[in-house]
Amino acid sequence: MSDLKPPQLKNDCFALPPGVDWTPVDDALDRLKDRLTRVVSEKIVPAAEANGCILAADAKALRSNPPGANAAVDGYGMAHAATGDGDQLLPVVEGRAAAGAPFDGTVPLGSAVRILTGALLPNGVDTVVLQEDVSSDGSRIAFKGPIKSGANTRKAGEDVQAGNVIFASGTRLGPTELALLAATGVTDVSVYAPLRVGVLSTGDELASAGESFDPARTFDANRPMLLSLIEDWRMSPVDLGHAPDDRVALRRILDAAAERSDVILTSGGASGGDEDHVSALLEETGSLADWRIALKPGRPLALGIWKGVPVFGLPGNPVAALVCTMIFARPAFGVLGGEGWKEPQGFLVPAAFEKRKKPGRREYLRARIRDGRAEVFKSEGSGRLSGLAWADGLVELPDGEMDVTPGTPVKYLPYNSFR
Repeated sequence: MSDLKPPQLKNDCFALPPGVDWTPVDDALDRLKDRLTRVVSEKIVPAAEANGCILAADAKALRSNPPGANAAVDGYGMAHAATGDGDQLLPVVEGRAAAGAPFDGTVPLGSAVRILTGALLPNGVDTVVLQEDVSSDGSRIAFKGPIKSGANTRKAGEDVQAGNVIFASGTRLGPTELALLAATGVTDVSVYAPLRVGVLSTGDELASAGESFDPARTFDANRPMLLSLIEDWRMSPVDLGHAPDDRVALRRILDAAAERSDVILTSGGASGGDEDHVSALLEETGSLADWRIALKPGRPLALGIWKGVPVFGLPGNPVAALVCTMIFARPAFGVLGGEGWKEPQGFLVPAAFEKRKKPGRREYLRARIRDGRAEVFKSEGSGRLSGLAWADGLVELPDGEMDVTPGTPVKYLPYNSFR
C-alpha cells in the first residue's frame, strides 16, 4: 500500500450560501459533513502495533474462531447417540483430550473420554457432560440423562468464520479489536496515518503558564487543553506554539504548520477586529468562511484553507474553544482522518437543575452526573474555566425555548463520548 495522499480540499469548501447570517448548529454540522473528505494517507502496519489506528481496508479473518470444535468445560465427551434418559453408565477410554494436546484416535460409540476445557473434540465425540455432573470410579462414569446434543461444546467458527469481514474500513482499533484480529490470524492491517492536528494559540495578551505574572497577560490554557484532547482522541497532536499579534509572523507560522499538519486549530484572532489576524490571513487566500453559529458558548468559527490544509479558527475563550472543538471539529476530524463522521453518543437523564432557556441558540452547559441526574456548573460564564474541570460532560439544550425543572429529561454528552 502506497503513502499516496488524497487531493487537498478546495479553497471554497467552507463557503456559505449568499444571505446566510446566523447558522443553526445542525446546518453547520451538515455543511461540514458534506464538504470534507479524507486527507490522510494509507500504510500497512503490524496488527499488534495498530492500537488507536483507523482501518483503511476491511479486515478479514484468516482463520475461523474457534478453529476447531472444542470443549467448553472440563468433563467427559461422548457421542450423543450413545446416551438416553435416566441413569447413564459408560466406560472411559484410556488417555484424555486437553487444550493443545488432542486425543489421538477415535472414541468408540458407547464410550466416553476425559476432556478438558478448550480441547478439540476427538473423533466420535459431539457432546460433553460437565465434570460436576459425573460420578467416576476411574474406568466408568455415571450421570443422569437426558443431555442435550452438543452440550458444553463450541462449534468450529461459531464466533467468526474464516474469510468473513471482522472489521470494516473506518473502524478505530482498540484492545478488543486487536484481540479478535490476533485470534483470527490477522498479522498486518491497512490503516490510515494518524491525523496530524496542529494547535496554535494567538494573541499578545497570552503567556505560557508561569512565564509572566503581569496582570495584563493571560496564561495560555487553550493550547495544553487542546493538545491533550487531540492525544486523548488518539490522533497526533502538533504543538505549533504561540503566535503574537503580528501578521507577518503569523503567516510564517502558518506556512510551517501546513507542512507538518493535516488540519490546524487556532484559538483567538478569528473574529473581525483589528488584531484578528487569523481571519485576515484566511480572507487573503479567498477561503475564509466566517460562520456565525447560533451557539452558546461559541458563535464565531472562522474556517478556511491555508496551503491546502483546513483551518478551524476557534474562539479565544477556553470554554467556547472546547465546546466548538468537541461539537464541530471532532466529527470533522473523523472525516479528515478516514474514520467517517462520528457523532457523540448522548443520553437522556433527569435534570438536577432549573433553567429557563430562551429561543434562538443551542446551548451547552458544563455538567456532571451524580446519583443518575445531571448537575450543571453554578455559573454559565464562559470565563469560568474551573467549570470545565468540574464537569465530566455537557448538557445540550435545543435551539428552541425550554423550561427545565428538576426531573426534566435533558440530553447529556459525556466527554468520553467524543473519543
